[in-house]
Amino acid sequence: MQTQLIREGKTKQIFSIEGEPNKVRVVSKDDITAGDGAKHDTIVGKAALATRTTCNVFRLLRACNIPIAFENQFSATEFLADKCTMLPYEVVVRREAHGSYLDRNPHLEKGQVFPRLVVEFFLKTHGKTWIGKQSGVVYSLVKDDPLMKVDNKRALVHLYYPGYTSEERKTAHKGMLVGQNPFLTLPFVEVFTRSDENQLFEQMGDIACQTFLVLEKAWQIQGRRLVDFKVEFGINTEGKLRLADVIDNDSWRVVDHSGGYIDKQVYRDGGDLDMVTAKYREVADATDRFGVPLQRLIIWRGSDKDDLEPFNVAIVKRTFSLTTFIYTAVTCSIHKQPALAYALLQGHIQEIPDCVIIAYIGRSNGAGPVLAANSTVPVIAVPARYKEFPEDVWSSLRTPSNVPLMTVLEPENAVLAALQILAVRNPSIYATLRFEREKHLTSLVNNPQ
Repeated sequence: MQTQLIREGKTKQIFSIEGEPNKVRVVSKDDITAGDGAKHDTIVGKAALATRTTCNVFRLLRACNIPIAFENQFSATEFLADKCTMLPYEVVVRREAHGSYLDRNPHLEKGQVFPRLVVEFFLKTHGKTWIGKQSGVVYSLVKDDPLMKVDNKRALVHLYYPGYTSEERKTAHKGMLVGQNPFLTLPFVEVFTRSDENQLFEQMGDIACQTFLVLEKAWQIQGRRLVDFKVEFGINTEGKLRLADVIDNDSWRVVDHSGGYIDKQVYRDGGDLDMVTAKYREVADATDRFGVPLQRLIIWRGSDKDDLEPFNVAIVKRTFSLTTFIYTAVTCSIHKQPALAYALLQGHIQEIPDCVIIAYIGRSNGAGPVLAANSTVPVIAVPARYKEFPEDVWSSLRTPSNVPLMTVLEPENAVLAALQILAVRNPSIYATLRFEREKHLTSLVNNPQ
């Protein structure tokens, strides 16, 4: 396979592939840098660890239907990806206040948790200059990679001081404001190369948040906390927006059980190279365990006269398109066919132990308690005709000891409760539900009633 170097950065190289005009090889290097290249070292084996981490992350994201450029791992230090025209932005998503965010918001404590994700865009620049896309004018910047805010109403891009470097932070006056006003404002035509580029920002923000939520849960399952990350986007040869570049241990801050960083921050803070290498290996090993579990949601009804449409609608509303998520409808009367019902119950649980059962029963009000008493998986009862016969609800509420049955009246709420149970172990379902919740929280904050 003949290739040609088309771009090189501080930690990776991009090669074209002869005969594959729509693909590139992304090759990691053993280099590690900080302070925009001011600090630089070489760690033997880092390239392989970084590639392993990136490929593990992208495989998880692909399983969760995130639009990515990654195709597959090619060797220990390289992978294949869509050829993309990269957009000159770093998209940063934060769950906690760390790093430059504290410089710009000194009233916050380090580690303060944001109930809804904070999304920021930074313009990628070099040499403290920006060349106007229309005019060719060279604009001087006070610092590279400024924070940017897009003003769609006036077609302007405002640039702000991004924050201190690690060295600057040591001598900066505590509580000193980095800058509340933009140091430079440019019209769209001087920043964007595409006519629709300003419209991509909401799409990039949504994809970045969904990506963060997937990885947030993946790290939670590993007993760690993802507190922030940065990602980049590109437009592939088909004109589609893709999450591109790499996501490795240089891309995020991850905190372990003790509260210490296990990411590149260790290097920024002056950790020796052996310690840095150990952290990178720890992260690569942890991401080897990233994945989406095989799970099942069972809707159990006593008769085919019990209408499943309300459940179907609720599930379709939150479609995950996951090959690892199985929705099964079981029709069997607990009262009339107890032996068959027990065999079906145990068979389904044995086949996919990670499951939740919703018992949607009309007159067979004892079905929910029986299912809960004879299984070790969560069971949620939905009394099918509680509006006509409200006394039926008591069969699902007043249960004997060792019958851990939950009761929910509305089918959609029952489906949502079941999915939240499954989401504890499923990054994709978690991301879908949490994204929906945070969108709702955003509307509440922006439009209080």
